[in-house]
Amino acid sequence: MRKHAISTVLAILCGLFFQISKVDWLFLLLSISLVFMAELINSAIENVVDLAADYQFHMRAKRAKDMAAGAVLVISGFAVLVGLFIFLPPLWKLFFG
Repeated sequence: MRKHAISTVLAILCGLFFQISKVDWLFLLLSISLVFMAELINSAIENVVDLAADYQFHMRAKRAKDMAAGAVLVISGFAVLVGLFIFLPPLWKLFFG
C-alpha cells in the first residue's frame, strides 16, 4: 500500500504541475481509486483465505490469493497506461519541444 500511496501523491503532483484537463483528472482519479479498491479487496480475500485455511498450506487457498493479487496487477497495469496517456505528451513537450 505504501508504494501505491507514493505513486498517488506523485501522480497528483504531476497533474497539478502539468495542469491536466478535467477529463484527464477523472481518468487519473478513477485509476487511483480502482488500484486502492483492488488492493483492499485483495487484502480482505487474503485474510479470509488465511482464516478459512487455518494458516495451513492449501493449493486452493494459494490459487485464490494468487488470483486476487493478479487482479491488483491488472488494475495497476491499467493505471500505468492511463498515466502514460496523460503524462507522456506533456513530458515529451517539456523535454523535447
